[in-house]
Amino acid sequence: MTEQSLPPPPVMWAQRTAVVFLTVNLEDVKEPDIKFEKDSVYFKGTGGLEGKTYEVTISLYKEIDPEKSKSFQRGRCIEMLLVKANQEEPYWPSLTKDSTKKHWLKCDFNKWHDEDDSDDEGLGMGGEGDVEQMLKQMGGLAGAGNSKPAFDDLDDGEADSDDEPIPELE
Repeated sequence: MTEQSLPPPPVMWAQRTAVVFLTVNLEDVKEPDIKFEKDSVYFKGTGGLEGKTYEVTISLYKEIDPEKSKSFQRGRCIEMLLVKANQEEPYWPSLTKDSTKKHWLKCDFNKWHDEDDSDDEGLGMGGEGDVEQMLKQMGGLAGAGNSKPAFDDLDDGEADSDDEPIPELE
């Protein structure tokens, strides 16, 4: 196996019962090369502040369904939704088969849910409908995710410490 000459991009991951989330934290990637295989994910792209080219092949802990897995290009990152081949199995203990620590790979605690969490937002509990629902939430299906969130309900009428004037310096 030959050593890759390009550096890997920063990657974060999280999982649910049926899917694995991958986020490549690289801004403004133009035409990324992303390939889903049953046992790996390949990424190559140029982006970030310095406009460097990054490349990584991630050998996955278990198999995914390459046909159902998707990627979403965002301005500040690339999000991937990997659909697990066997959605009935327990959570993966790690993203990769290789248990050595990788400096470029971190847990995405904003998306992470423990296997025994009952609050799985109704998603990832197995079944194809759950993956469809998750794709809609990520903005991957037509007509979904195009609206901006409304923050109208945040004003509850109560005074907030941020509303008070800033005291003068002495």
